[in-house]
Amino acid sequence: MTLVCAPVPGTVVGLEDVPDEVFATRMLGPGLAVLPDADGDLDAVAPVAGTVGSLHPHAAVVLVEGRRDRPVLVHLGLDTVELKGEGFTVHTELGRQVLLGDLLVTWSPAHVAAGGRSPMCPVLALGVASSEVRLIAEPGERIAAGEPLFAWVD
Repeated sequence: MTLVCAPVPGTVVGLEDVPDEVFATRMLGPGLAVLPDADGDLDAVAPVAGTVGSLHPHAAVVLVEGRRDRPVLVHLGLDTVELKGEGFTVHTELGRQVLLGDLLVTWSPAHVAAGGRSPMCPVLALGVASSEVRLIAEPGERIAAGEPLFAWVD
C-alpha cells in the first residue's frame, strides 16, 4: 500500500469543499486538501518518497518510489501560480530523489491569504479514478505534516 501524507499541518478538507472547480470536481484525480493554520512561514514537505517529477514554486509532483505511474500533486494554495513565485522558496530540484518528509518549499499561507487567495493545499493522486484511492484522514480532522491522508488501493 502506498500512503500519501500531509505536506503541511492543518485541517483536512474534502475536495468537494475546495473553492476551485478543477480540484472540487476531481478533474485531476482524487485526494484531499489541507487548510494550513500557520501565521508565519511554513515548510511543505514531500508527501511520499520518490522523484520530483514536476516543480514550480507553488506546486510539486512527486513520483512514488518504484511506481512512477503514481504521481502525487501538492498544490500550495489556490490561484498561487499568479504570484509568479513571490513568497515561495524552493528547496529541492527537478529529478531529485526525496524521502517522505523532505523539505520541498517554504511559503507563507498568511501572505497568500492577504492577497485574496485561499491557502488551502490540495494533495492529489494524479490521473486515477477515485476507486483507486482510499481516504484515511477525515474532513475536519487536524493533521500534522507527515501523517497519512490517503492510500492507493493495491
